[in-house]
Amino acid sequence: MSEHVTIVDHPLVQHKLTLMRERDTSTAVFRQLLREISQFLAYEVTRNLPMATKTIETPIQEMDAPTLAGRKLALISILRAGNGLLDGMLELIPSARVGFVGLYRDEETLQPVQYYFKVPDILEERMVIAVDPMLATGNSSVAAIDLLKKAGAKNIRFLCLLAAPEGIARMKEAHPDVPIVTASIDSHLNENGYIVPGLGDAGDRMFGTK
Repeated sequence: MSEHVTIVDHPLVQHKLTLMRERDTSTAVFRQLLREISQFLAYEVTRNLPMATKTIETPIQEMDAPTLAGRKLALISILRAGNGLLDGMLELIPSARVGFVGLYRDEETLQPVQYYFKVPDILEERMVIAVDPMLATGNSSVAAIDLLKKAGAKNIRFLCLLAAPEGIARMKEAHPDVPIVTASIDSHLNENGYIVPGLGDAGDRMFGTK
């Protein structure tokens, strides 16, 4: 794949994604699978975190050991479905700072409307990872990244479970400096802006709403 997009093709990721796609998978199981898969995705998106060394004492001797450098990561959930990815990622990176971008899609225009924005301070010195299970039209994702850049973020990555080619193209056009990590690039969007074959509405399936 291009440098702009990384597909996490690990067998466990692909297997769990297949279970999530199945129509009859329950809300509880869907939520658990999303939590599990988010940790694999987090592993990939944080692969190039800056490192330093510090001197420690093992039970055997002193050594210079690797440790994370710089300010704590900022994980930004694009509400509401982003919270499903956020939960699993925080288990892996419990010291991360957390922010939220509230956007909903106008069903007539398919354009994002902002209703909430609260993010950590000093974003310009943090790696910022924006998370949303679905990169469909890309409109909400682009709007969220716009807001994060206005808040000072410079080193941004976008993490999603599924992406449509249309959404990837939209993101690359608007934010070519933001790499995308996903578990799958699906076929296309339907006339309602849903990813095909996709898995339906991630928020509804995660929270048991319709």
